[in-house]
Amino acid sequence: MTPDWNQLRALLVTVEAGSLSAAAKRLNLTQPTLGRQVAALEDTLGLVLFERVGRRLVLTEAGRQLVEHLKTMGEAAERVALTATGQSQAIEGTVRLTVADIYAGYVLPPMLERIRREAPAIRIEVLATGSISDLLRREADIAIRHVRPEQDGLIARRCRDTSGQVYATPDLLERMGHPKTGQDLARGDFIGALEGNADFIVVMRARGVPLTDANFRLATQSGLTGWEWVRRGMGLGGMVEAVGRVTPDVVEALPGLEPIPVPVWLVTHRELHTSRRIRLVFDLLAEALS
Repeated sequence: MTPDWNQLRALLVTVEAGSLSAAAKRLNLTQPTLGRQVAALEDTLGLVLFERVGRRLVLTEAGRQLVEHLKTMGEAAERVALTATGQSQAIEGTVRLTVADIYAGYVLPPMLERIRREAPAIRIEVLATGSISDLLRREADIAIRHVRPEQDGLIARRCRDTSGQVYATPDLLERMGHPKTGQDLARGDFIGALEGNADFIVVMRARGVPLTDANFRLATQSGLTGWEWVRRGMGLGGMVEAVGRVTPDVVEALPGLEPIPVPVWLVTHRELHTSRRIRLVFDLLAEALS
């Protein structure tokens, strides 16, 4: 007979809050769900824990004795949480992340700030590059990628997908006559990558924007450089919405264009299972990206 801790906590919070409704709000549960947890605890223990007096629930003698022990358990749980926090503060060493430069500059900073708060003794090195680093050769410990890793021996977690749009400056759109259709948009010049434009062309054509290689008059291997060119009005450019929303001077080039799905993968090597610092950083990034 091993009671479930969630059921025990349901009882303790109900007593502390004074009612099922107040306890349900505190635990972010519905009142019927909380009531079922308390009833399940009574069935598990073979005890009657509450008696109903009018519209109130009153603890039985068995319930009062149990709650005294539960208070001790609750205090112990708090100490466990504090101890865990203290351990994370003590974890030290270097963790190297590899991520596209545009992500490193615009998306990663809030995550890095949290890692610094949670584990200030960890040194974070960020390899901001458009190329895919070899995690198996320990060029980096953790990677944020938009393609699923195919190498054996890597550990990958699919995070919440993001999406992209086409952006431009208002001045450029005015010079283009404010595009209203995909055909209009395809008459503009785009900032491209040195490689991979073919995939973008396919995605855009599926959305009614008939691009060709001729649309990419400027190209660079640097996402940050290309995005700066877009900000200067030198061409249109595709970008994840998380970056577009926080970038001044640019707007969506064709409102109503179907968003471009962008998968997000968090990848690491097998040292995740043995390195506490890599596990901590990986988990914090996974939480932020999911």
